[in-house]
Formats: sequence, structure tokens, C-alpha cells
Amino acid sequence: MSSNIHANHLSLDASSSSSSSSSSSSSSSSSSSVHEPKMDALIIPVTMEVPCDSRGQRMWWAFLASSMVTLFGGLFIILLWRTLKYLWTVCCHCGGKTKEAQKINNGSGQADGTLKPVDEKEEAVAAEVGWMTSVKDWAGVMISAQTLTGRVLVVLVFALSIGALVIYFIDSSNPIESCQNFYKDFTLQIDMAFNVFFLLYFGLRFIAANDKLWFWLEVNSVVDFFTVPPVFVSVYLNRSWLGLRFLRALRLIQFSEILQFLNILKTSNSIKLVNLLSIFISTWLTAAGFIHLVENSGDPWENFQNNQALTYWECVYLLMVTMSTVGYGDVYAKTTLGRLFMVFFILGGLAMFASYVPEIIELIGNRKKYGGSYSAVSGRKHIVVCGHITLESVSNFLKDFLHKDRDDVNVEIVFLHNISPNLELEALFKRHFTQVEFYQGSVLNPHDLARVKIESADACLILANKYCADPDAEDASNIMRVISIKNYHPKIRIITQMLQYHNKAHLLNIPSWNWKEGDDAICLAELKLGFIAQSCLAQGLSTMLANLFSMRSFIKIEEDTWQKYYLEGVSNEMYTEYLSSAFVGLSFPTVCELCFVKLKLLMIAIEYKSANRESRILINPGNHLKIQEGTLGFFIASDAKEVKRAFFYCKACHDDITDPKRIKKCGCKRLEDEQPSALSPKKKQRNGGMRTSPSSSPKLMRHDPLLIPGNDQIDNMDSNVKKYDSTGMFHWCAPKEIEKVILTRSEAAMTVLSGHVVVCIFGDVSSALIGLRNLVMPLRASNFHYHELKHIVFVGSIEYLKREWETLHNFPKVSILPGTPLSRADLRAVNINLCDMCVILSANQNNIDDTSLQDKECILASLNIKSMQFDDSIGVLQANSQGFTPPGMDRSSPDNSPVHGMLRQPSITTGVNIPIITELAKPGKLPLVSVNQEKNSGTHILMITELVNDTNVQFLDQDDDDDPDTELYLTQPFACGTAFAVSVLDSLMSATYFNDNILTLIRTLVTGGATPELEALIAEENALRGGYSTPQTLANRDRCRVAQLALLDGPFADLGDGGCYGDLFCKALKTYNMLCFGIYRLRDAHLSTPSQCTKRYVITNPPYEFELVPTDLIFCLMQFDHNAGQSRASLSHSSHSSQSSSKKSSSVHSIPSTANRQNRPKSRESRDKQNATRMNRMGQEKKWFTDEPDNAYPRNIQIKPMSTHMANQINQYKSTSSLIPPIREVEDEC
Repeated sequence: MSSNIHANHLSLDASSSSSSSSSSSSSSSSSSSVHEPKMDALIIPVTMEVPCDSRGQRMWWAFLASSMVTLFGGLFIILLWRTLKYLWTVCCHCGGKTKEAQKINNGSGQADGTLKPVDEKEEAVAAEVGWMTSVKDWAGVMISAQTLTGRVLVVLVFALSIGALVIYFIDSSNPIESCQNFYKDFTLQIDMAFNVFFLLYFGLRFIAANDKLWFWLEVNSVVDFFTVPPVFVSVYLNRSWLGLRFLRALRLIQFSEILQFLNILKTSNSIKLVNLLSIFISTWLTAAGFIHLVENSGDPWENFQNNQALTYWECVYLLMVTMSTVGYGDVYAKTTLGRLFMVFFILGGLAMFASYVPEIIELIGNRKKYGGSYSAVSGRKHIVVCGHITLESVSNFLKDFLHKDRDDVNVEIVFLHNISPNLELEALFKRHFTQVEFYQGSVLNPHDLARVKIESADACLILANKYCADPDAEDASNIMRVISIKNYHPKIRIITQMLQYHNKAHLLNIPSWNWKEGDDAICLAELKLGFIAQSCLAQGLSTMLANLFSMRSFIKIEEDTWQKYYLEGVSNEMYTEYLSSAFVGLSFPTVCELCFVKLKLLMIAIEYKSANRESRILINPGNHLKIQEGTLGFFIASDAKEVKRAFFYCKACHDDITDPKRIKKCGCKRLEDEQPSALSPKKKQRNGGMRTSPSSSPKLMRHDPLLIPGNDQIDNMDSNVKKYDSTGMFHWCAPKEIEKVILTRSEAAMTVLSGHVVVCIFGDVSSALIGLRNLVMPLRASNFHYHELKHIVFVGSIEYLKREWETLHNFPKVSILPGTPLSRADLRAVNINLCDMCVILSANQNNIDDTSLQDKECILASLNIKSMQFDDSIGVLQANSQGFTPPGMDRSSPDNSPVHGMLRQPSITTGVNIPIITELAKPGKLPLVSVNQEKNSGTHILMITELVNDTNVQFLDQDDDDDPDTELYLTQPFACGTAFAVSVLDSLMSATYFNDNILTLIRTLVTGGATPELEALIAEENALRGGYSTPQTLANRDRCRVAQLALLDGPFADLGDGGCYGDLFCKALKTYNMLCFGIYRLRDAHLSTPSQCTKRYVITNPPYEFELVPTDLIFCLMQFDHNAGQSRASLSHSSHSSQSSSKKSSSVHSIPSTANRQNRPKSRESRDKQNATRMNRMGQEKKWFTDEPDNAYPRNIQIKPMSTHMANQINQYKSTSSLIPPIREVEDEC
């Protein structure tokens, strides 16, 4: 019976006896239904070419014994070595003690003779230890992946282990044990080669191991014991046993280490995920291999009869079903070994499945959705935008950057932020998916910078959080971003937003920060307050400039409303383009007139290169300047295509063309084709041009005044008096203590203030500083004469103003009234109804979480002022504010002046023909003017209110019809120039990227001419430094500024009633070198019926045929008048603009007539007496401190009581300017 069973299990070759064959067939027929599948699996295939055991004996024990002998034999040797070593150490220790005792007993002489051989023996041992240590260190380096060779070796071992596992998968389809010829079996040869390599690597690991015992028992060593020796046994026995080769799957546990060696895994989440996956898969495959072995072999004590044929992948399926506790039962273990293994495995496997799988799913689910890397597109540039990434900031940026009016924006925008976008922001990105990509990360992480390819980016733009509670902390964060980006790639161009002006200085500390590479810092506080300051000089200018650098499409309105003309101007933007060679040799006014009349373009400035190739921007230069080849012009136009006309214009081809749309590139263009356009996103300095020098760009002079014959400016220089700062760009005075400029309410009420600027500021000791210096500097620009400076009165908390005072104490004509802007008593004390402009600011806006309440203080102050009522006893002022001149008030006739002994300066601009009272007139000399004596409302006070939240603009005007959802630029307060929000400055980021000279031009217009030298000085000393008047510093005064041209009277009065704007443009340009660029018109001027509304709105760059009305005010760029400061025969040094002129303009510049030049002022004593007479002080003596230089002296002036008649005269005819007690102006001024 046993022979039959044996024959069934082991099939012999064709030479077997027929008797045993017959017996086997009879036995098989009786039990074929039960044992047939098992027999097929247990047959050892043999051939005549393969010498194998002729008896068919199974040799699995030989393969297993080779592994066990290796494992336990090595373990025995290691333990034996340790035992012998221990015994040797103990013996040596005892012998050492004996020799030491003998050395002490024998004396020092004998000790010298015995020590020599001992020293030689110790040196030999030391040499031996050093050699073994070197080999051990070498082996450790080879397997530690610290060197390139080590990394290659580790990766190669892992790859070969996976290769051996793949060979196992292939061989698993064969019987568990079979006869094979090593020389003909290709897979066996490959497996043999792999295992030889594993053996060598095992030797290296053994040499490098510090603890041989633990090394022998670690997982990788056990894997080698059960996989390497059986291969050599296979070669010897010419048979193969699948055996425990599945243990190679345990090498997958090291997969994460290999990926870390290759620098593929860098984050903790990715490492953890790979670790979990590798442990789970390796355990799964190893257990499947064991089930495959025992189920296909059977139980040894059952003589392998209870086996079943299962493929390896069926076993993999079985183990997964078991771990997941599903257990379908279609595949199950039949052998006792298999079932016993499943009992223990289901405990560990279930625990592993329940813990590993959820964690793996969580890690995969928590992987950054936007954690990939940017793939650059050939031929397409990209920029990186980071910083404050929110729905509002991104939508504003994309709306301007991707505007259709830009000339073919072929730039991809890559946003990088460490917080994943919300659903709204994600939807915005999807709407612009062709040009926008988002990646989650931080610019402070070099790995994230590499992901967005910052080294190949065209620029990096950093957005700031304009509404943060701590502006300094926000600036510090953005500066750190700049440092990180510049440290990663120093050549990258960076455009960053800064909140505080004083923090710009920290950028200069970055070595790689370089304006030549296009680096720019857009200081929001500097520009915001600069825009507001310019509105104090020409109301509405802030709106016009904000619309110029913002990209907005044309909205056509058919109805004849104010919105129609306003929106036509809103569609204009600022562009740059190189001028055609046809303009070379012509003067700037000639080219400007030709562009406006023929090309329908408004050119306001050019980039001029001097003889030393230094570039600078000249705004409205005089007719002495000739256009050079390759000159860059700054234009105001509706889109980029229109500006191309200035580049394509050819006198030979286009001279007779009347339609500007037909001016296109002609065949005779030669050199112009090689000039790159500054409209392209490429930075102009990289297109062959040279970026405007920051040291010279703000010096927007029309000529060098030092070279003009007969210039009186040099004669007026006083080298001993400091009247300007060291750069000559701003008026300066010696530092004053804040106590010297503080007014009490009673002092302010007794002071006749007029034509001044009232700044209502909300803030306390804990509020963030807003940088009031940026508001004062444009109002103290040196291109104003001293007597033209408007007095500035701050109304607010003295604790807050003390913190700001360090940056303000060098400016003249500044006073402080401690109080609150919500107090009507304080507002009446500073004569707010007679001010040229009231500015409402708040330093507490960003401390409130509710955005709707951020502007509550400014809105309440604005509504409070508008609701105030004032006695209209100033007939002259009220009459002029209504847009006409009362009888007997001929502005050009000094004889008809309502002020005795006062001569006016005739002017073509508003705000300058204002009488300055130096002596009260006799009652009989004053002409009586019949005007309305009703209450004058505070709605007529010119105001500009700063807002944080754009939607709050709806609360400023209660009588407007604006929809709450209307965009800011479409609202009536913004169009009228009475509201300004910092959000409009977001467009400067895009404008600066496409053309960095736009920022230089805007900054120069609104800051009054701040230079990089001045910024560096402020960074060092945090204050302006006075400088002596030299030809170089006085030359800096000669620069253009913005003013408003009145059409009510003067040389342009004939054009004010139905004339064309183009005729006015040409006349002003030819006659006075004044460049007109907009209109400030009454809101209801288009109505046929009279209207009492005094609101005005801005019209930017109207067309040539645009019809003018008498009440229009024209925005213009005026030249500096060197002689205006010498016609002060009857002018005091105080602010001089009246309420009448302020209703039409805040400009104070004049072009005086030569027929009205006056002599020098009266003597100091006489003028002091007149000033004292004007003050309503009751028998008190006050020391007046002046804004004079250090060599000036304080004077004591006795103020006498005023008669009742004189007091009534003051109440009826309030001065348009008066002296504020703590401050008296310098007498002599250039």
C-alpha cells in the first residue's frame, strides 16, 4: 500500500516497470476524485537531461537545514567567541594585577627591564586594533549611504531584492519542489547572481556591525539566512525548492529609507505614508507566501496528502479577505499548518488593518490638494504672487492684471500661500484656470520656492494685508518674505507692498535689493496720504490719479448725466511708448500739442537722457527741451493700441491724415522697429532701455534754473539760513517742541484762521501710527513759495500726536488743537468753515473685526461737519463761492480791492487772487455787497474722508442715489474726490510690473518729490535735515506741480462760456507752458435749470471738442515761477487762500502780471503792530516763537484790547489769512 501511495506522489520516468504502473493506476482509479488535484501539485517533473533523485525522494529538509545550520551555527560561534573573549579578559585582568604587584615589590630598577617587552606588545595590539577599526569604518561608510558609493550600493541592494521577489512571483506558478538544471534554467542563474551579491553585502554589514549578536538576529539577516543558502543547495542538488524565498518581501519595509536617500521624500507626512504602506504590503505579501507554501505542500505528519493547489495570488486574496474580516469562504486553508498560522495572523492582521488602513486613508486625504510643482510653459513667462492671499485681494489683482485693455498679457500667474483657498477663492481660480495656478506652501520654505520655479519667474509680487491691526508686524512679515526669496534667487525682481513709510528703509539692508533689477516697494501709507495731500491742493486729483493707473473698461451711457462724462474719463489709463523719430528735434510743447490734436493722445512727461546717459523723468518740460531719438513718452489714453500711434507716426505718410485710427505702421519705418515697447510685460530696463535713476527721477525740472540769465534765485541765497531740507525738495524749519505749536480752544477761537487745512485725526496712545509726515511733506514741497504754504491744523488726541510729532517738528506752519473731531466746539475754534480742505483720518480703523464698523469714526465726523450751520456774514467769500464776482470786485484792479492798502496779484488760477489783510480798512472804504444772509451749511466745506471698507462710502452722502453694491469708483463721493479708499492702490502692483516708471511718476506727483537720498536720510535720522541754500538745492525747486485753472475770469474767460477744451489746451500750453489734463466740473452743470449743488466731479482727458462752462476748473501742470516769491509787497507769510477760491480749487500757485510787481514788505515793526491789532486778546502778553532758523529771535508783543467797532469788522469781513499766535513766519523767503 505504501508503495502505491509513493508511486502516486512521485512520478518516475518512462523506464518504470509496468507492474508498478498497473498497481498505481488501479489505486488512482479508486480515489481519483479526492486526491487528483493534490497529486498534480506534488509531482516533481524530471527529464532525462536533468540528473535528479531516481527514487523521487523529497529534499525540502535539505534546503531548510542549510538555513537553520547557518542561523544557529553562526549564533553559536558568536556566543562562543563572546564567552572566550570574556574569559580571556578576566584572565588578563588577573594577570595584570599580579604583574603590577611584582613590579612594586621588585623596585624601579627591575621595573625598567620588564616594561620594554610589555610596551612592545601593547603597540602591536594597538596597531592591530587600528587596522580592524579602519576596515570597520570603511564597511560602515559603504552601507550607510553617506557617500555616493554608499547610496548607490544601498539602492542597488534594494533593487536586487525586489528583483529576487519578482523571480519568486514567477517561480510560484511552478510546483513547490522540482528538478532543475542550473546551467539551463535562466531564472535560477539570475537568482544565483543576486544572492551572491546579497552574500557580499551581508559580509559588509557584518563587518560594520558593532554588536554582532543583535546583527545576527535582525530581520534583514534572517531574510538572508532563509534565502541565500537554499540557492547554493539548489545548484548542488539540481533541484529547486520555492521554500521561504517570499521573505524577500520584507525588504519593502526599507522603501521609505531608499526614497529619503534619493531625496524624494522630504515631508513628514510623505515619509509616514510610505512607511505605513511598505509595512502593510510587505506583511501582506510575506504572509501570503507562507500560506502558499504550506497549502501547496501539505502537512508533513500527514505525509503531504492534505495539500491543495492554490496560486500565490489566491493566497494574497485570502489574506486580504481575512484581514478585513469579510471571509467569503470561497478560498480557505485546509492544512493544519495553514489554519494554525491563520489563527495567529488574523489577530495581528486585523489589528494592523484596523489601524494602518484608516491612517493611510487619512494621510492620503490630508495631502495638499495644491501641493504639486509648477511646470513652466515654453515661450510663456510666469510671475509668483504671495503674501496676503484672500478673495478680495486676488480678485482686485486679477481684475486689473488681466484687463482686456492691456496689450496681450501672455503671463501666467502662480499664487503661493500656506493656507488652502476657500470655496469662493477656489472658484475664482477655476474661472481663470488658463492663466492662474495656485500652490500651497510658503515663500519662507526653499522647497516651496523651487516648486513654483521662482528662479525662472519674471517677477515676484508680495501683497500686504492693508487691514491688519499691526502694520509694523505685517511689514516685517513681508520683509522676511523678500529676504527669503532674495536668498534663494538674488536676481529675481520683487515688487512688494509696504504699509508704513519708515519700514521701507529695512529693504535697503538686503544686499541683493536692487532697483536696477526692477525691485520696487509700494508704500501704501506714503501714497495714500500723498493722494489726500494733493487733494488739499487740487480737490479731485486723488480720484483722477487713482483712475489713471487702474484698468477699467469704458461704460457707455446715452443719457446726458454727470456719470456719462465721468465714465468717459475713467476709461483712460497711463501708458508709455517710445516716440517716433518724426518728433526728434521738436520741443516738448510742440510734440505734446501734435499728439493731442492729431493723434488724440495726451503726453504728460518724457524720459530724458542727459549727456552722461543718466535717465530722468521730466513732467511737462519747457519749450527749451528737444526730443531725442528713442525718447520714452508717458501718455494718457483709453487703451494700449491708441498709444502705438506715437510710435508709428511718420510725417511723410501721416501728415495729411485726419482720422487717428488710420495712423499705423508705414513702410518707411526703420529705426523705430528696433525700439522695444514698454507696454510689454518685460521690464523696460531689460528691453534695452535704462531704468530711470532713483536719484534723479524725482527732480522733475523743466530746465536748469542756474543757467537762466537774470535769475534772481541765486541772489536770494543766504548761506547762513536753512530754509529747506538738505535735498532742497521741502521747506524746513528748526525742530520745535510740541508745546510751542499747541493751541487751546480759546486761543484757536480768537485766531482768525482761513485758507488752511484742517486734519481731523482719530487715534490714541495705543493706535498704530499712520505716518502723518507723508501728509505734510507734499504740502511743504519747495516748489511752493513760503507765503503759498497752507497752514495745517491737526485736531485730535494729543497723546497720539505726540507720538507722530517727532516726524513733523521740522515743518513750518503746523499747529495742534488737542480735542476730538466729533466736538463741534473744537471744529468751530479752528474755523473749519473757512478752511481750504478738511481731511478726516483714523488710526483705529483696523482694530475692529466687523468691517462695517471700521469707518464709523470717519463717517460720524464727516456727517457731523456736514450738519453744522455757520453764520454767513462773510459776503465776499460766499459770493465768490457761487461762481461770480460781486460788483466792485475786479480781481485785476488793486484800486477796487475791498481791503485798504492791499494789492492783489492777478492770476489765471484760483486760490491766489486772495487779499491778505494787513490793516483793517475804514468803514467808509469798504464796498457793501448784498448777499444771502441765511445760514451756511457745513455741506459746503470741502472734505476728503479716508475709508477702509469700500462699501461704507454709501454712508458719506445721504442725498446720493448710489446702489450699496456699486463699485467704489462709480460712487458719487469717489467721483467728486470727497472719499478715498486704500483699496484703489491695489492696481499699482500690476501697473508697476508692466512698467516700473509708472510708479516713479505717480510717486513723484503725489509725494512732492521725495528722493531715495531723502529716504535714506530719514532711515538714518527719522527726521528731515536742514540744508543751506546752494545753487544745487535751489535748483530742485524748479519742478512742475498740479494746479487748477479757473475759467470764471482771467485770460481764459473767453473760452469758459461754450469754448472747446482743445482750444484751451493749446492756448495754455503755448502761452504759459501749462499742460491741461482734466476738468473739475459742477455735478449739475449739464442741467439747463440753475442748481444750488456745489458738488463737483472729475473728467479725465476730455476730447478736443469738449464744451466748457464758466464754472469749470481745469487740472493743469504748472511751471515753477521764480519771481512769484518777490511780489510780496503786501503779503504776509501766512496761508492766503479764501473760502471763495477753495470752493473752486485748492491751488495756490499764480502767474503774476509784471505790471503788478510790488516793492518789499513793510518794516518788521509796522507789520507786527498790524498783526497785533488783528488779534482779539484782552490785555495779555504772549511770547511768539517763529518758524525762523536758529538765528531768529523770539519777540514779546504787547497785544492791546480791540475796540468794539474793530471786532465787529473782523466778524463781518474775516481775514482770509491771519497769524496763529504760536507761530510767525519767516520774513525773508526765496
